[in-house]
Amino acid sequence: MLAAQASFSTSSILLKPLLDSGWSPAAAVAVRVALGGLLLAVPAVLALRGDLRPLLRNARLVLGYGLVAVAGTQVLYFAAVQRLPVAVALLIQYSAPVLIVVLGWLRGTPVRLVVVAGAVASVTGVVLVVDPFGSGGAMDAAGIALALAAAVCLAGYYLISAVPTPGLPPLALVSCGLLVGAAATVAVGFTGLLSLTVSARPVVLGGATLPWWLPMAVVALVATALAYSLSLAGSRRLGSRLASFAGLTEVVFAVLLAWLLLGERPTPLQLVGGACILAGVVLVRAERPAGTLPPARRPGDAVTSSPT
Repeated sequence: MLAAQASFSTSSILLKPLLDSGWSPAAAVAVRVALGGLLLAVPAVLALRGDLRPLLRNARLVLGYGLVAVAGTQVLYFAAVQRLPVAVALLIQYSAPVLIVVLGWLRGTPVRLVVVAGAVASVTGVVLVVDPFGSGGAMDAAGIALALAAAVCLAGYYLISAVPTPGLPPLALVSCGLLVGAAATVAVGFTGLLSLTVSARPVVLGGATLPWWLPMAVVALVATALAYSLSLAGSRRLGSRLASFAGLTEVVFAVLLAWLLLGERPTPLQLVGGACILAGVVLVRAERPAGTLPPARRPGDAVTSSPT
């Protein structure tokens, strides 16, 4: 799961030059997930052995993965960013693990003190890393609502990823889900809710001038195809709740990569925040094996490992 989050974190570093060169966030997301889905298409077909019936039998799950986990999370987040400071939108979206804990409680599973402590530590860590209070900008009710909806979709991402799919290879679910997500993102762009703007201008990354397609290709391969595949495998091993808390480490990896590649040195508070996030994950992990939402494995099921 940590490898998945490290892979996801590269997207913010590599997409930033594209956004600076004129790409709109929605266009970058649409191209990224479409390419990621296409990169996994051949391995997915091979895993299916040319039999598409498992996809048809799990059509609702595939659509849910593409519409909720991929398109919903990203489209709603970028819609929120248009109305809120980025740090505030991130903080609200990363409340998803808390939503999963609350869902487990509503389903009748007691929430142990160690999980509550882990949630508090993790949320505190995210606050320190993204620093929403120093981001400036007015709070917008519609923006907050959109960010909350993105958090719900992110929670849905982990819940869907943990659902067992007997007969449906994980690569096939990820590939088709990414392509569905790309189509949905483009469709939303055509409504005018989000801008779909692309640019062929060269980009500057780490002091080097690169063609636009190079960072996009790396994002599609590493931060999309690889990251989503590893995340699905990790969610099935860990269960949705622990996987969602482990997902918070993406912000830690993003800060470290920005330091290494862009020279953006983390502040002492960000370092403390990263430690709090990791402590929160350790506390939630210590609560297992009695998790609120069990890992999506049945006795005898094989876990196929395959990615933000």
